[in-house]
Amino acid sequence: QVQLVESGGGLVQAGGSLRLSCAASGRTFSSYGMGWFRQAPGKEREFVAAITWKGGSTAYADSVKGRFTISRDNAKNTVYLQMNSLKPEDTAVYHCAASRLGAVVTTNMGRYDYWGQGTQVTVSS
Repeated sequence: QVQLVESGGGLVQAGGSLRLSCAASGRTFSSYGMGWFRQAPGKEREFVAAITWKGGSTAYADSVKGRFTISRDNAKNTVYLQMNSLKPEDTAVYHCAASRLGAVVTTNMGRYDYWGQGTQVTVSS
């Protein structure tokens, strides 16, 4: 069992930056692949970024490529999402998720086993 708690969301102006954190419980965090997803009002949840268990491989949605960076610190049981050059269309609830498929990067929501409650990110124009 893995419990995930996100933090770092908030209100920021367009062009600004935020860093989201996702703290995980459990001794096996380092064996999980991790991902970030987001859901805007009235829209389906969508993939944002993912990272393998050792951090050797990452993947990004085209809409955030070059602006967002996913990273992890297995010693701290934490995964991060650095978000730069934020746009109003980035406004959403951001969720982190853990996948037992730790060695591969996966963008498929169905392959994630544990989810956090989410943190709100609001970007004003």
